[in-house]
Parts: sequence; C-alpha cells; structure tokens
Amino acid sequence: MVHIVTVQAVVTADEFDREPTAAALDAIECEMPVIEANIELLDAQIITLDRIPTELDARRIRRAHRRVLAARRTLANTAATQVPGVGA
Repeated sequence: MVHIVTVQAVVTADEFDREPTAAALDAIECEMPVIEANIELLDAQIITLDRIPTELDARRIRRAHRRVLAARRTLANTAATQVPGVGA
C-alpha cells in the first residue's frame, strides 16, 4: 500500500514572524499620541453611527479632530528637528 502525504515546508521563523526591533518600538512610541488621538476621533464618530448627531456629538468630533491635527503637527515638528546629520 502506498501512502499519499502532503509535503510540508520546513517550519522556520520568517523575517515577518520575528519580534519588532528596538527602532520599530521607538517609532511606535513616538507616534503614540497620534494613534491615541485617532482612536478618540474614531470613538466619537462611532457614537454617531446609529443616530442623528447632536450638537454635543458635533463638538466632540471637532475637538477630537483638532487633537489629531495637533498631534500630527507635533510629530512632524519633532521629526523635522531630529534629522540626522543636521545641527549639533
């Protein structure tokens, strides 16, 4: 009797299966205020999905949107001042 089996690839860790590098974790840490502001904006928008937005909902969304823009501006300004080879 001949057994028919599938050939499996060797189970090894691909490059994408490894833990994040310290540089990647630092980048995430720098972008965390933007991520949190985006989450807050999404929460405010999700609240209004199943109902007509009230004035309070509209203010909450505008406030969250301003926080996203401010966090992005701060991140962009920080990144611009930390260009390698420039300055001190």
